[in-house]
Amino acid sequence: MRKNFLVSILIWQLSSVIYSQPDRWQQRVKYTMDINMNVQTNRFTGKQKLEYWNNSPDTLTRVFYHLYFNAFQPGSMMDIRSRRQGTIQAGRGQDWDARIKDRIMNLKPEERGYQKILSLKMDGRLQNFKVLETILEVKPDKPIMPKSKVVFDMEFEAQVPLQIRRSGRDNPTTRVRYSMSQWYPKMCEYDYDGWHPTPYVAREFYGVWGDFDVSITIDKKYILGGTGYLQNPNQIGYGYEDAGVKVKRPAGDKLTWRFIAPNVHDFMWAADPEYIHVSRKLKDNLTIHVLYKPTNATAAQWESLLDMAQKALPYIEKTFGAYPYKQFSFIHGGDGGMEYPMATLCIGPGAAVHEWMHSWYYGILGTNESLYPWMDEGITSYAEDRVTAFLNNSNEFAYAGAYAGYYVLAKSGKEEPLTTHADHYNTNFAYGIDVYSKGEIFMEQLGYITGASVRDKILLEYYRLWRFKHPNASDFIRVAEKVSDMKLDWYKEYWINSTKTIDYSIDSLWEEGGKTNVRLNKIGLMPMPIDLQLTFKDGTKELHYIPLDLMYGEKPIEDSTVIRKIYDAWKWTHPTYVIETSHKLTDIIIVEIDPSRRMADIERKNNKLELKW
Repeated sequence: MRKNFLVSILIWQLSSVIYSQPDRWQQRVKYTMDINMNVQTNRFTGKQKLEYWNNSPDTLTRVFYHLYFNAFQPGSMMDIRSRRQGTIQAGRGQDWDARIKDRIMNLKPEERGYQKILSLKMDGRLQNFKVLETILEVKPDKPIMPKSKVVFDMEFEAQVPLQIRRSGRDNPTTRVRYSMSQWYPKMCEYDYDGWHPTPYVAREFYGVWGDFDVSITIDKKYILGGTGYLQNPNQIGYGYEDAGVKVKRPAGDKLTWRFIAPNVHDFMWAADPEYIHVSRKLKDNLTIHVLYKPTNATAAQWESLLDMAQKALPYIEKTFGAYPYKQFSFIHGGDGGMEYPMATLCIGPGAAVHEWMHSWYYGILGTNESLYPWMDEGITSYAEDRVTAFLNNSNEFAYAGAYAGYYVLAKSGKEEPLTTHADHYNTNFAYGIDVYSKGEIFMEQLGYITGASVRDKILLEYYRLWRFKHPNASDFIRVAEKVSDMKLDWYKEYWINSTKTIDYSIDSLWEEGGKTNVRLNKIGLMPMPIDLQLTFKDGTKELHYIPLDLMYGEKPIEDSTVIRKIYDAWKWTHPTYVIETSHKLTDIIIVEIDPSRRMADIERKNNKLELKW
């Protein structure tokens, strides 16, 4: 009965997605895996059955898998690139990823990672394959036809590397035994751009939507958490069992944990014999789990995540969309914080809000993070700061840090367009600020262009239309255009596709014909609509709003307490624009461009003029 109920729910979810979203085909997978872990050797064997639906109109003559663990070997692409970055000066020092540096080069044989494919069959027939470091290339003996399904059966073995980046064992800070992410041979995504066999060089991932049925056999003392719903909780115990149940574990030194995860694009798990597991039911269909060791944060700090989640969830769902799964786990491990479906690995509780918000901008809206890392990290950072401000009941500008970081990068000469592939940034310095900070500003600045209330409607419509899909930047812009009734392609072209900057200044003021004129100057190469606020001696204010011609629209009034005057659009080719007020020049005490400070003007000193009469 329970199995049939889960199948019915999944069919309903899929049908609702099909009928409510844009009609774009995408591949689908179903993984069934049996894993046997040896905690003495840090190796495991695996059997994987992968059902693969080719929903594309194309005939596939090649197939690719990711073999992520193979990056953790001396001389790998990740190793060589990391050592190269150490020779570059950026920011205040070497451009290392501090977690990697030259550590891969120094790994001993038993500390390295690997994934070895022992056999591979398609529909029962043995297949030839080639291992290209972190990519497995398969040329099937028969092509995979459009609108067809094949079944791959694989046997493999792997060694878990020392914790260096995201995945691994024996993290020296947290002392967590296993952080098992990017741990299994994973089918690469094939979409409207073709195959994406992205080598594991630095960062970001892309996966096929599907279902996972994973059984993990491990030493009985180990406690696990991760993606999916535990199917045998009363046999496992460790805080997963139903209330009042007496746990009866089977005989032997090992225990098999079975997880099922519907409609996700990856699967992560972690394990440690000393994990403390606490949980709370936030509502009938959602339980939050926390698994931690009190090594680098206190038990109280970890367990406060339950209170945080309970307070934040209603606000999050109202602002960004409903959380669709029945559980989420905050798990101690990893090398900072890293997101996965239904779970995150965190080095400490401080990263929890950011990683949880990835459940929306990665977990549910599954962009290709390699091509659009800002849509993953940047929008998540925006959501993190917005949720944090809500939790702190703060009225301060929540995104100041992102703007400050962007200004540093924009003036450094090292900025690269947000269209840059995540692995192809020249510096980690540019990647970090560009993707996180400039990506975050994209969303807050969009609120400046469309109005904050319209931007919030865009967020919910984006969620509604593209959940459980692979949206790209153009998809988001089209949603924004439809909701705002504006043209916004120019915003993508300037902010995402270029490194052009915004810089407006107050040029001059003068009286003429009984009115005061204010001339504004466009210095930067990126045009924007302009809010210009005048403050008078009597304390009153006027907002002079100049739309941009490329918008073919205007934002609604955001503050009804301030008089707003709307002008004809400023043509992007024109360097100056003049506004006027009926007040005398000597009545004006402050002239300010963008008083909300949402426009990322790189030189704010020329945005405000205070007059001392």
